[in-house]
Amino acid sequence: MGCCSGRCTLAFICGMQLVSVLERQVIDFLGYQWAPILTNFLHIIVVILGLFGTIQFRPRYVTGYAAWLVVWMTWNVFIICFYLEVGDLSRDSDLVLTFNLSMHRSWWMENGPGCRVTPITPPPSWAPEDHRYISISGCLMDFQFIEVAHSSLQILLALVGFIYACYVVKLISEEEDSCKYTIIHCTNIHVYLANDPQILQQCSWIVV
Repeated sequence: MGCCSGRCTLAFICGMQLVSVLERQVIDFLGYQWAPILTNFLHIIVVILGLFGTIQFRPRYVTGYAAWLVVWMTWNVFIICFYLEVGDLSRDSDLVLTFNLSMHRSWWMENGPGCRVTPITPPPSWAPEDHRYISISGCLMDFQFIEVAHSSLQILLALVGFIYACYVVKLISEEEDSCKYTIIHCTNIHVYLANDPQILQQCSWIVV
């Protein structure tokens, strides 16, 4: 019952992670954030493998999922530091999230709750021809805090998922050891108590 409960909880957590990261993937695609897009894609693959391992009693898959969650939490801590400009980090850098391929920023910068976007004409001479020069006002929450909230949610889900993944691996390992002990024990009975047909029948069923 404990193993079933732990596995069901971990499967639910994996489902929550998939839903939340798919939403984040769409937002990052709209904002042309290439580094988060690649990381989110890896996360989706690993979560699916972790879900498969949870359902199919594959402790190696669950262990790999737990190891990845440590990397995922580290990445999201970096994202939080990036948007809050901790240390020498600057959220205006084009290299970190877009690989210097574009001047795009977070999708939430222009589409946050209450944000009003006003084009400025004529644009300054230094502005690229294929980009708009706009003014953003009226936002109820700055885009960096929305990104921080998203990363904080991912860290919370990953932390809970890591704890339950370790718990499920422990339970599956204990069940495997218990089954091995039962088979060995019944094999010994088969050898030393071969004159008891009832025990022979029971142990033969377990071994098979």
